[in-house]
Amino acid sequence: MFYYLNEYSDLIFYILITFAISALVLGLGYLITIKNPYNEKNSGYECGFDPFSDAREPFYVKFYLISILFIIFDVEVVFFFPWAISLKQLYFFGYYIMYIFILILLIGFVYEWKKGSLDWF
Repeated sequence: MFYYLNEYSDLIFYILITFAISALVLGLGYLITIKNPYNEKNSGYECGFDPFSDAREPFYVKFYLISILFIIFDVEVVFFFPWAISLKQLYFFGYYIMYIFILILLIGFVYEWKKGSLDWF
């Protein structure tokens, strides 16, 4: 039993240090910040429109197209890390499959570009 505790002692030490540093930074941030709450600061921000308005008001679909664009690039970055780590074991098959994956994401990016979701005004 003590053998397992010795094996995980470094991990437990790093977890404790991480929690201690996080608590210290959060506590210092709470203590040294200026507390000046006002109504506008405490309200929620919902994609550029008032969150407490009538639900039947028209809204811009462009906000949702931009969020889809963010998801496309977010998914791309998430899949790059395991691919880069295991590239030696994947050989050419993994190399070309990743290019097909990037091509599919590029098609989605071009689609949003042609729809005009990248035009801000």
